[in-house]
Amino acid sequence: MNKKLVLLDLIFYAAIPYIIWTYGKDPLGDYWAILLSTLPGFIYTVYRFMVEKQFNTSGLFIISSLFINTAVNLISSSAESMLWNQVYLGLAYALVFLLSMLFKNPLGLYFAVDWAYLQGYERKSSKALFRTKGIFKGFQLLTLLFVVRSAFQSTLKMWLLIQYGAESYGQMIIYLNISGWIFSGLIMFGFLHISVKVNNYKQNQTETIGT
Repeated sequence: MNKKLVLLDLIFYAAIPYIIWTYGKDPLGDYWAILLSTLPGFIYTVYRFMVEKQFNTSGLFIISSLFINTAVNLISSSAESMLWNQVYLGLAYALVFLLSMLFKNPLGLYFAVDWAYLQGYERKSSKALFRTKGIFKGFQLLTLLFVVRSAFQSTLKMWLLIQYGAESYGQMIIYLNISGWIFSGLIMFGFLHISVKVNNYKQNQTETIGT
């Protein structure tokens, strides 16, 4: 992973939001401090979206999630209701990933198709390849990781809210970023493991044709 992108992610998703919350909650109040703390991540995500030209399933999911999250934050009546709405929204995302698995269209597979397209492979051929026996199961399990990530982080946020209320927002930023990086590492490992399977499958097919 690009070290510069890792640093930028930490700055815009963790450091700046934490600073805004820590020094803004007293003069601005919890609601506005939390709302303003989401702004750096929003701007950064839109910028990355435009620069990387992610006009595909992955990009559509990212940008639509971003706007839904922002809309939910804006219509929330208080800091605590905003955080509870984020919990419900996180569980809804977990359900979306789970349904994609149940309907045999795991979102993890479509994310991989987008990545393969950026490497120069046609979407149609990649989708057909990824649906072959052995490989498809890997994408189902990979999508399950997305389900677990959303459910775990929503549950963690829910627990902090029940225990400490909106005052736990600073802890949420830290804990959610740490758990987010752990799950990102697991997801990346999942993609790499599947890519090995894909390469082995292609090699076996080439050998079979050659014999």
